[in-house]
Amino acid sequence: MACFMVPAAEAVVTTMGAKIMKAKETNQETEVKIPFSTKLGWLNKLLWGGSALLAFEHVWHGEIEPMFPFLTAARNPADAAEMLHEMSTAGVAMAVLVTAVWGGMLAVASVIEKRERKAHSAEE
Repeated sequence: MACFMVPAAEAVVTTMGAKIMKAKETNQETEVKIPFSTKLGWLNKLLWGGSALLAFEHVWHGEIEPMFPFLTAARNPADAAEMLHEMSTAGVAMAVLVTAVWGGMLAVASVIEKRERKAHSAEE
């Protein structure tokens, strides 16, 4: 019903964090290193894309409508309780899984960066 809202909320927070980090980063092109704001941008793209796809799926199934309260589950307390349960179980699980996949991407990127630094230092 509203499980997509948890990854979307995480995406809002990480988007703001990436913008703040990007403003504080300095351009150092001497090192072979991907800036952390760029890496955080990867997480943003994963979260926003997944949230958009899930929101579309919920619209498709009639769980979201264009008039207030937008979520059909928010109409009565019994459905709202079910919605909150879904958000706390499925929504959190999806956000954690996407973040874990991003962690794997960071590990791979770190290995590639180390390999590039070795190759770069061997050339000099």
